Amino acid sequence: MKFFICLVTLLSNAAAVQDLSGKMFIFPEETNTAHVKLMPSQDSLSAVTVCHRSFTDLTRDHALFSMATPTKQNEFLTFWEAKNQTMKPHIRNAKAHYGGLDYGVNKWNSICTTWDSSSGLVQLWLNGEPLTKKYITNSALSGKPIIILGQEQDSHGGSFDTVQSFLGMMSDVHMWDYVLSPCEILKYMKDKNYTPGNVVNWAALDFQLNGRVLIEHKEMSCKWVK
Repeated sequence: MKFFICLVTLLSNAAAVQDLSGKMFIFPEETNTAHVKLMPSQDSLSAVTVCHRSFTDLTRDHALFSMATPTKQNEFLTFWEAKNQTMKPHIRNAKAHYGGLDYGVNKWNSICTTWDSSSGLVQLWLNGEPLTKKYITNSALSGKPIIILGQEQDSHGGSFDTVQSFLGMMSDVHMWDYVLSPCEILKYMKDKNYTPGNVVNWAALDFQLNGRVLIEHKEMSCKWVK
């Protein structure tokens, strides 16, 4: 019996490729352990688009997408700083600041971040609206990446902090190795026939659950029949 319980635990935490279309991850408690580890299909990137949807009632700092390499803990990070009401994308440990945003609690927020090493420019999109393009770095991403949802990496794959953890729901996480056009980003924002990520694809997600993270259907409203 002990062997069976251990085997079930190992299988539940093992990496698997699944179609999560119409589903979401739920992070139901504040911890420094619970997270989802993603396995990206590429190591080196000269351009990136990362998109995700999230729902939370947090009024403190928290990470939304954390990718680290052995040499850069913030190789690609999307982080909300509550004190200054600022979304801070990080590329190769450099960062930009986007303030004055309608990043509301208790509602779904769709966020896309684009970056291209040829120009060094980063741009954030929030709920269908493009924000200012800013210079951040023109150094290409390199090194073995580890992508974490639910926690912020202060080392390659670890050193999590409860006060930076994500609490809530997350869905439709995609990553591309190029900058999506504005039309493609708007298709994603409206969930209308967009091209799935070729580095991380929610419809064929290679991931591992760690700790208390649940998967449920995303439908959250009742459609009344007249």
